[in-house]
Amino acid sequence: MLKDIYTCIIACLLFTTALSAQEKYTISGTVRDGQTGETLIGASVSAEGTDIGTITNEYGFYSITLTGGDSISLSFSYVGFQSEQRRLLLTENTSLDVEMGSGVQLEEVVVKANSFEEQMRSTEMSVETITTEEARLIPVLLGESDILKTIQLKPGIPSGSEGTTGLFVRGGGSDQNLIVLDEAVVYNANHLFGFFSTFNTDAVKDLKIYKGGFPAQYGGRLSSVIDVKLKEGNNKELAGSGGIGLIASRLTLEGPIQKNKSSFIVSGRRTYVDLFTRAVNQSNKDKEDYDPIPDYYFYDLNTKINFQFGEKDRLFLSGYFGRDVFGFNGDFFDFNFDWGNATGTARWNHVFNPKLFANTTFTYSDYQYNITNSVTGFNFEVGSNIRDANLKSDFYLALNNEHTLRFGLGLTRHGFSVGRLQAGSDDGLINFSAGQDFTALEGGAYFSDDWTVNSRLKVNYGLRLSAFNNNGQSYAGLEPRIAARYVLTDRWSLKASYARMYQYLHLVASSGITLPTDIWYPSTTQVKPQHSDQVATGVSYLLGKRYFVTAEAYYKKQENVLEFVDGAQLFANDDLEQEFAIGRGRGYGFELSIEKKEGNLTGWIGYTLAFVERGEFNLLDD
Repeated sequence: MLKDIYTCIIACLLFTTALSAQEKYTISGTVRDGQTGETLIGASVSAEGTDIGTITNEYGFYSITLTGGDSISLSFSYVGFQSEQRRLLLTENTSLDVEMGSGVQLEEVVVKANSFEEQMRSTEMSVETITTEEARLIPVLLGESDILKTIQLKPGIPSGSEGTTGLFVRGGGSDQNLIVLDEAVVYNANHLFGFFSTFNTDAVKDLKIYKGGFPAQYGGRLSSVIDVKLKEGNNKELAGSGGIGLIASRLTLEGPIQKNKSSFIVSGRRTYVDLFTRAVNQSNKDKEDYDPIPDYYFYDLNTKINFQFGEKDRLFLSGYFGRDVFGFNGDFFDFNFDWGNATGTARWNHVFNPKLFANTTFTYSDYQYNITNSVTGFNFEVGSNIRDANLKSDFYLALNNEHTLRFGLGLTRHGFSVGRLQAGSDDGLINFSAGQDFTALEGGAYFSDDWTVNSRLKVNYGLRLSAFNNNGQSYAGLEPRIAARYVLTDRWSLKASYARMYQYLHLVASSGITLPTDIWYPSTTQVKPQHSDQVATGVSYLLGKRYFVTAEAYYKKQENVLEFVDGAQLFANDDLEQEFAIGRGRGYGFELSIEKKEGNLTGWIGYTLAFVERGEFNLLDD
């Protein structure tokens, strides 16, 4: 009897031990650059000896669930860094932050082929990423590296004309690109009438553009999403950089506030052509037949600080302010034209548990332009302005190794000042003002699931609900998103995607010239929201370990596209909608890219075959 009881106890203990060994635990943490403390986006995390792996999200956070009881070896890798291994006995949920060392050996950067493998296995398609290091290697106009200009060299992203930063992605308009800087919207990304972008390469961490297959967290534009992230600042040591170019100088300073806990970065630049033009004008002002040279300069300033509170909370504060100033002054008149953006971001990261990560953000955006002219006894001012205040929360839930969920919601308050004109005389006989003001609300909520069906098939599906209200007129739209990849072999994969997008704001251009005098206008009773449907399919091929080949075909249909009629009156017009025409369009084409990131010779070759059709434009009253 005692023997039977003893045998039963032993069997129960063995069974309990077996169950314990099969219990799963989660390892989570942040991956950073060991030299600067910057978080690394898209770093690969994998469990050796298994096919289980993940990548860090846009905030450097990762979460991976593994069977406990045994010694686990995790491998961390990232382009340009040496791989790191961590071995641990997994008996409970574990927090593991990793700092990766620079992969410099014999003065050559070690680039891991798994970068291409991750791209091939991801559901993301129609996506391009540019780092500041890549942007600096590209020959650019007037010696100033420009990360937004660099992205125009990728397939499917042509600019409007030579020397401009207006992007027309897959047949879309320049207003159909959602450009965000640290999650704050940038409404005009141009300096110097389009020859430079507003993004200072010294302050930018990386740039990612979606041409299609849009994730559910993005909305509000039809053609592309351009996500620009600023550097966080070196939290190891004080560092600085700068440069003197042909037309501009720049200076960047970064360093720790509290070592390994908080840091700052300040980066500014300014052109100085106006210093020479003013000197020339001053030396020739007494000449009767001399025509003064107009003054022009631009400047911008990026700032960012971050603080880490314990292991679960981190606060980021960042801002951008930039301005272009053009002036032409004579004996009897003063003409000035200035435009620019201002943005501010307050962002809080919180880790609820090893599986759930949250990002709560408040952003402010302001874009305006002003034209003033004063002549003897008379002056006038025209301009336009849009201001946004946005609050949103995004959640990242690594449910298990098969399902990674993302969900969130946000609300934006838009303020518009459209076609503003003020005129007056010194004697007070003339006093005139006109224009339109609007206040609108735009909201959105979304859900998506990155579902690993099996080792070959992976699907990302989601749904976004968007809504808009302007003075009692409301619109809403359901925006389904789906993207899938199927791995044929370890070198071949197939991909496909579909996305519906709604756009409630319209940019109506005053002319074909790239000038910042275009007007942002909200959807109203007569002006319906734009919407589009885009499908894409493609194939990826890993040629050896050095070359990555992608080919994609796409088709996009657009409705309610807005344009000005010929001879439209922009200012002092209290019924601007009579100047609008509404139409439709479509774009389709083929894109091919061959990329190489390893060896002495690196770069890419791209080819685009695109067709764009727009028509059936009718006046709103028709």
